[in-house]
Amino acid sequence: MSDTNSFTYNLFQKPGQTNGSVECLGLTFENDAARRAYFLEKLREKLQDPEFRKIAGFTLGKDDDILALSDPPYYTACPNPFLQDFIRVYGKPYDPTVHYHKEPFAADVSEGKSDPIYNAHSYHTKVPHKAIMRYILQYTQPGDIVLDGFCGSGMTGVAAQMCGDPITVKGLGYLVDKDGLISDERGVPLSQIGARHAVLNDLSPAATFIAYNYSVPVNVDAFHLAAKKVLTDVADELGWMYETLHTDGKTICRINYTVWSEVFACPSCSHEIVFTEEALDKTSGHLRDEFACPNCKALVTKDGLELLFDTSIDPFTGELAKRPKRIPWLINYTLGKNKYEKKPDARDLEVLRRVDGLSIPKEIPLLKLPPMQMGRVGRVKTVGITHIHDFFLTRQMHSLASLWRHAHQYPDLTTRNFLLFFVEQAIWGLSVLNRYSPSHFSQVNRALSGVFYVASQISEVSPWYNLENKLDRLVKAFQEKSRFSGRASIVTTQNLGNLALAADSIDYIFTDPPFGENIYYSDLNILVESWHKVRTA
Repeated sequence: MSDTNSFTYNLFQKPGQTNGSVECLGLTFENDAARRAYFLEKLREKLQDPEFRKIAGFTLGKDDDILALSDPPYYTACPNPFLQDFIRVYGKPYDPTVHYHKEPFAADVSEGKSDPIYNAHSYHTKVPHKAIMRYILQYTQPGDIVLDGFCGSGMTGVAAQMCGDPITVKGLGYLVDKDGLISDERGVPLSQIGARHAVLNDLSPAATFIAYNYSVPVNVDAFHLAAKKVLTDVADELGWMYETLHTDGKTICRINYTVWSEVFACPSCSHEIVFTEEALDKTSGHLRDEFACPNCKALVTKDGLELLFDTSIDPFTGELAKRPKRIPWLINYTLGKNKYEKKPDARDLEVLRRVDGLSIPKEIPLLKLPPMQMGRVGRVKTVGITHIHDFFLTRQMHSLASLWRHAHQYPDLTTRNFLLFFVEQAIWGLSVLNRYSPSHFSQVNRALSGVFYVASQISEVSPWYNLENKLDRLVKAFQEKSRFSGRASIVTTQNLGNLALAADSIDYIFTDPPFGENIYYSDLNILVESWHKVRTA
C-alpha cells in the first residue's frame, strides 16, 4: 500500500537530518522538527482522553514527562496511537490467493554476545540481534512487518534493519548475489536483501526507550561531540569532588574510584570492625570466610557480625533514617599513565564532608519504592533502602544529577535522547549496587545481574571512569549501524494484550517472552525509570 520511492527516501534520510522536507506516515513536513512538533501535539491531545489512559499497562507519569521522552509517531512512552497509521503506510493487504511456504528453520543458532551493537546498552536479558536475523531472513521479505511484543532492548528492531545490510548478512554465512538475492550455504534461495519494518512493544518505558534509540538514525559525530562536552561540563562543575593528592603531597590527581566498606561490631567485644580491612585477602583479592577481630582476636564470620548504622534526618523525607555505617577505605587514582592506590587522607575526608554539606540536586528522583519482592527480602531490606535516593551515596547523587542535567540541555531531541541513552547506563554503576571486586581489572558495571544487591564493599567510581570508555564503544557501534539506520520501526509502551492492531496486519512475529518470576523486570527497571519520571504500570 505504500509508495516505494517514499519509503526509500524516508528510510535513508540522513541520520539526525533537520533540514529539508521529511515524509512521515504519508504526510510531508518542512523538516524533522516540524514533523516532531505536529505529532507531539497529536499525542498531547490524545493524552487528554480519559479512555486512552484506561488502556491496560498505561505508563505511570505526567503528560509533560511522557511527551518529553517520546518522539512520535516512531516512539511513545505510552500506548502508541499511531500504530494503525504505520500499518496503513507500510503494510500490505493480506492476499489469501498468494501461496506462502517456508521450510521450518531447523538449524542451531549460536551467536556470540561480543558484538559492539549488541553491547551498546546493557539490559537484563537480550537475544543477540544476529540470531534474530536468521529467523527474519528465513520467513520474511523486504518491507514485511515484524512484531515483537516483548521487545526488551529492541534487538528485533535492530535485526529487521540489518536485513538490509549485505555486509552483515554475508557475515552470517549467507550468499548474496548482485541483485540482492540471499541463498544459504548450499545455494538454495532464501530471501532478499532489504530492511523489514518492526513493531516493537514492551510494558516498560526503560526497555522501549532503549529500543527506540537502537532504531532511530543518529548523527554519530554530533553525538560524540555532545557527549564529550557533557563529560567536560561535569568535570568543570564537579571535578573538585574527585581530586586527591598523590603520595608526594603536592600533585593533584583525578580519582578513578573510592572503595567504601561497611562497619560491623564484634560479637565478642563490640569493637568496630571495618569489614574490608579485616575480611579481604589482599593477595588473592577474595574475602575470607573467617577472620580475626583486630581488638580481641576472636575469630568471626560475617554472618556473626552486627551491621552498624548511622541515624540522621533524611533531607528528602525530613524523617529519621538509618543508613549502614560506611567509611572510605581506599582510593584508586591516575597520575600520567599510571594508576596508584592509597588510604584516604585528611584532605580526602574534608572533600567528602564538603560534598555532604551541599544542597541536594533537584534532578534526584523523590520516589518511595513500591511494594516489590526485592524490597521485602535480601540486602535492600537489610541496609534500609526505602526510596530511590537510598541507592546513591551523596557524591554519586551529585554526579548523576549533573550528567542528567547537562544531557537534558542539548537542543536537538534525537541527540538529546541518545545522550540520555548514554548517561542512563551510569545509573547502576554510580550507585551502591556497584560492588568492589579487587580481582577484576575494571570496577565498572560490577552490579550483580538481575537483582538489587548491596555488597559490604562498594566501588564508588567517578563519572569519567564509568563513561569515557563506554563512549568510545558506543561511537564504534553506531558508526557501524549508521550504514543501515532508518525509520523502519515503531515503538509502543503498553500491555501486549491491548495492542491496537487489526487482524492480518502483521507478516511475522518474533518473540522471546519474559521468564516469569525468574527476573523481576519492573523491580529492576524502576531505578532507571525514576530518572525519566515515566514508570512501568
